[in-house]
Amino acid sequence: MQGGIQALFSHGNMLKNAVLHHVRLAPPATRSLMLARHESASAARMEEHGFESTTISDILKGKGKTADGSWLWCTTDDTVYEAVKSMTQHNVGALVVVQPGEQKSIAGIITERDYLRKIIVQGRSSKSTKVGDIMTEENKLITVTPDTKALKAMQLMTDNRIRHIPVINDTGMIGMVSIGDVVRAVVNEHREELNRLNAFIQGGY
Repeated sequence: MQGGIQALFSHGNMLKNAVLHHVRLAPPATRSLMLARHESASAARMEEHGFESTTISDILKGKGKTADGSWLWCTTDDTVYEAVKSMTQHNVGALVVVQPGEQKSIAGIITERDYLRKIIVQGRSSKSTKVGDIMTEENKLITVTPDTKALKAMQLMTDNRIRHIPVINDTGMIGMVSIGDVVRAVVNEHREELNRLNAFIQGGY
C-alpha cells in the first residue's frame, strides 16, 4: 500500500511533465499557439476544476447517509468484543470511541490493529476488557476537517501509518474516512486531470 501511494503522488508530476514535454517538442508556431491557449482557456478551466482539489467533505458526500458517523462509534464502557462485533457487522476497520451519553465528544479510536496487538497478542479477554483500556486516546488522535484536501489527508495517514481518520467540525465528529476512501478520491481526480490534459493537447480546450 505504501509503495502504491507514493507512486500515486509521483503520477501527478508525471502528467504535468508529459504536457510540458509535448509543448517543447511542438513546432515554434504551434508551441506559441498552445501556450497562448493554455494561458487563456486552459488556465481558467483547469483552475475551475482544480487539480488536487477534492476535499474530505466531497468524500463524505459521496459515501452518502452512512457518512454521518452515527453507526461508527462505541463507548469507553463497551467491551472490546462488542466493538469488534460492531466492526464486523458494518464491515469497517475502526470505531470512534465516545464517553457514554456523549456521542459527539470524541474520547479516542479503536481499530482492528488495537484488537490484534493489545488483546490477541497479549492473551487478554475481549469480553472482559473495556474499549477505554486499549483505545488510542483523544489527545493522540489525528483528525481532519471537512475542508481538508484529500491529498493532504492521504499524506497524514501514510506519514502516521494509520488507515482511518475521524472528520470533525465545530460541533464535533461528523464522520470518518479510510485510506481506501482518500486513495479512490485522489485516483479519480488524477484520472480526470489526465483526461483534461489529453483534451488540451488535442485541442479540446
